[in-house]
Amino acid sequence: MHSGNPTQEIPMWRVFLIMGIGLSAIGFSPVLVRFASHSSPFLLAVVRTLTAYIVLLPFYYWYRRKTFRDTQGSSSEIKGLQSEISKQFWWMALAGASLGLHLIAWISSIYFTSIASASVLVTIHPILLILVERIAFKYRFQWTVWVGVFIAFIGSIILGFSDQAAEGMYPNPVLGNALAVLAAIIFAVYFLVGNRIRQQTSWIEYVVPVYGWAAATAFIVLFALYGAAHWGWINASDSVLLKGIVASVSGESLGLRELLNPSLLWVGVALALGPQIIGHGSLNYAVKFVSPTLLSTLILFEPVLSSVVAFIIFGEVPLFWSLIGMGVIFLGILLTWAKKSR
Repeated sequence: MHSGNPTQEIPMWRVFLIMGIGLSAIGFSPVLVRFASHSSPFLLAVVRTLTAYIVLLPFYYWYRRKTFRDTQGSSSEIKGLQSEISKQFWWMALAGASLGLHLIAWISSIYFTSIASASVLVTIHPILLILVERIAFKYRFQWTVWVGVFIAFIGSIILGFSDQAAEGMYPNPVLGNALAVLAAIIFAVYFLVGNRIRQQTSWIEYVVPVYGWAAATAFIVLFALYGAAHWGWINASDSVLLKGIVASVSGESLGLRELLNPSLLWVGVALALGPQIIGHGSLNYAVKFVSPTLLSTLILFEPVLSSVVAFIIFGEVPLFWSLIGMGVIFLGILLTWAKKSR
């Protein structure tokens, strides 16, 4: 698997420029999801990841053919490339499954709580990554990092309690916030695995298999829930998570006919081209050159843009204590920018 030198010198302004473009694209994710709020989040995750996979697949095969052609037919080099591919197979499967589950949990959270709260809580992954790097990898951090962790945790508590007052405005803010936190935990796994793989692989060789695994994961969860609802193991007649899979009134199966819904298709394609390929693609490019903790803190700009766009399009104004909670979380995470040392 061709990757070049892992320590290759890349101008950091280029990395940050790519990240800036990507973060701007990711900022439109929750707003786009709202346009398909009548559809199942599982179907939306499938359409998003599968479309991204299909769009990038021709470039992937072109790159692979070019890479093998550049070996000039050397059997030893070809075997070496094949060996590296097999070594990374299960790591890419783990990264893809994490991405698929992250998207399912995050998209589901927007169905239950405000865009602002979901966007902020899903970006607590810098805190999680710092803790994992300290406990699992024995990295040492300055005291400001630990203060930032505590402050951000307090901000999350404020945000969670503020949404309890919004029970009448959103279906289930507590559940929505919990799903957003779960999405953050899974995203941290996705980033850590991605950082490991990207040291040995090129961007296109990483994102295409990962997006394929993400789509497969979303499909598996989709059909597992569909089967459970079909056999009566779960009561899905009133479940917002299964909209488009089980009819809310008659309980009759809608199957995959919902995939033909125009709004689901255009939102899914828009999510694939913007937030997925450009947004996540830029992060997957940068994770080779920037530490997961530092990179994840930059994603905190995303909720700000999401909240602004949500206010302009939907007139969604965050509650007073939600704004306080967001501010406290941002303050805490900014403190985590302290330079770490091993």
